[in-house]
Amino acid sequence: MVIGILGLGRLGGTLAVLLDEAGHTVRPWRRGQPFPECDLAWITVRDEAIGEVARSLPAGPVVLHASGATGLEGVAHHAEHGSLHLLQSFPGVDVAVPPLSGVPAAVAGTERAREVARTVATSLGMEPFDVPGDRRLYHAAAVMAGNYATTLLGLASELLRDAGVDADRAPALLAPLALASLRQAAERGPAQALTGPHARGDEDVIRAHIAAIWASNPDIAPVYEALSAATFDLARRRSEKGE
Repeated sequence: MVIGILGLGRLGGTLAVLLDEAGHTVRPWRRGQPFPECDLAWITVRDEAIGEVARSLPAGPVVLHASGATGLEGVAHHAEHGSLHLLQSFPGVDVAVPPLSGVPAAVAGTERAREVARTVATSLGMEPFDVPGDRRLYHAAAVMAGNYATTLLGLASELLRDAGVDADRAPALLAPLALASLRQAAERGPAQALTGPHARGDEDVIRAHIAAIWASNPDIAPVYEALSAATFDLARRRSEKGE
C-alpha cells in the first residue's frame, strides 16, 4: 500500500520507519511540501492541525488521522475517512522505535476506512479494534490506563517514604506488586484480580489507612478515600455476581 505520512514528528517519523519495514511504500510529507499521491493519507500532526491538513488534501485517498482524542469531524468531508490510533507511546526514532506486535489499535470511520485501517494495523503486527462511540470516552480510558497508574505509583511511593523507606527505592519496591496486579486484572478481569482488605471487606483496616494518611500526607488522603470507595464498590459487584 502507498501511504502518505502527513507530519513527521515523533509519531509520524516512527511510523514512516515501521511502515517501510512492513513492506509499504511510504511517502512522507512536511508542511510546505506538495501532498504525495497515495492510497492512504495518514494525518499524524498535532490535534489542532488535523482539520487544516485534511481540508488541504485532494480528494481520492482514504484519509485517517492518528489522534485518540479527536473526533472525525475534521476529516469527514473526505468520502472515505476515519481514524487509526495506536495504544502505544512514541518517544521518537532518535530515542527508540517501540515494538508494535500485539499492541491494540483503535479504528473508527467509514466502512472502507476501517478496512484500510485494520489492514495497516495488522501489517504492523497490531490488534485492531473498533471504537464506534464517543472518542472522548475512549481517550479518557487510555489516559487513565496510561498515566493514572503511573500517578498512583508516585503517590504510593510518597506514602512508603512517609513510612521511613528510602524515597529513591520506593517506586522500584512497589513496581512488582503493581505490575502483577495489572497483569492479573488484564488476564482475569479487574474484579477477580482484587486482593487485600477491599476484597475481604475489611473496612477497619482501610479506616486506619485513611487516618494515618490524613496525619502524614493530607494531600493524598482524598485520592485514597475516593479510590477506596470505588474499589469497595468493585468488590461488592463481584460478590453480588457470586464470583
